[in-house]
Parts: sequence; C-alpha cells; structure tokens
Amino acid sequence: MFLKQLAGLLKPATLSTLLEPIKSVPLAARWSNVAPLANLRWNSSSAVAPLVDKTTIDTVNKQLENGSEGRLFAVVQLCGKQFKITSGDIIVVEGYWPPENGDRLRLDKVLLAGSKDFSLIGRPLLAPGLVDVQATIVEKTLSHTRTHFRKKRRKQYIRTNFYRTQQTMIRINSIDITRKLSESGATNESNDDKFF
Repeated sequence: MFLKQLAGLLKPATLSTLLEPIKSVPLAARWSNVAPLANLRWNSSSAVAPLVDKTTIDTVNKQLENGSEGRLFAVVQLCGKQFKITSGDIIVVEGYWPPENGDRLRLDKVLLAGSKDFSLIGRPLLAPGLVDVQATIVEKTLSHTRTHFRKKRRKQYIRTNFYRTQQTMIRINSIDITRKLSESGATNESNDDKFF
C-alpha cells in the first residue's frame, strides 16, 4: 500500500531510474551476494586489535617528561556526583560532608584525565596512583534559602516551608599525572589495572 502511494507521488522518470537496477538483476542473483555484507557485522574477534599503538603512548610519555602537556583537567566522582575540574577551580558539594575547613584532600575516584592533546579514560576509574588530584576545603556553609510550597485546592491547605542545605566549597590545588603510561595496560585485554 505504501509503495503504491509512493509510486503515485514520484515522477515516472524518477521511478524508472530507481527500479532499473533491480529489474536488470535476476531474483536468484540478488540474494547470492549477501555474504560480502556479513563482514560488516560486529565481530568480537576482529575487535581484539589494540586500542592504542606504541607511538601514541610514547608521545604522551614524552609530553609528561618534558612538562609540555599543558593545563590538565580531570573528571572526578565526589559524593555521588561527577565534576570536571582543572587546577584552581572551586566546586560546591551539596549535603553533609565530614571534612572541616582547611583540610587537605586527595581525590581518588578519577574517571578521566587529560590535556589538549590526549585523554586518559578509565573503565570506570583510572588506575590508582596514576593521577594525583589535591584539594583543600575552603568553606562549609548553608545554601541560599529555598522555599517548599504545598497547596491542595479547595481544601484550605497551604504550607510554606523554608530550608537551607549544607554546602562544602572545595578548591582544587593541583592535578598531576604521577607516572609514565605503560604499554601493557593498553594492549593486554585481561589486565584489570587499565588506564584506558
């Protein structure tokens, strides 16, 4: 039904140019070349090739040795939320959090780190000790006053509550990649301590 309506909308010249390749090939031959299309499917055995070659790892290691990687960024998980940070940033964590003002922290749950030329992606986290993120608690305070208004129509029920949540402001002191990247972590599929 749909094809008949589509054929009615198309010009006869356009329709004949679309159908010409199909008419010239016999019906049995149309399905004989399906085998070449099977190679387009996802094959897990063909995906065993290494994700990163040796030259890429060498280039990143040279940048880390020379200190030419530039300004590093990282994505860290903190109190159930993810933050993209660079050195000098101030982030606000909502909710109760035990550290006090002036405490220095090392953020361990690093999901991603990189610079303008490369990115190290964790699965789900980067290897422990690969990226060092240092932070300081700047201030613990309460948020601005928020209003929680409830009303039930025609029931003479109105409630207005005001509340403030605890907040912790954190300054990111530094982000450093502490060691060279190892080639075994990128090419060995059975290694659980991967950085990519």
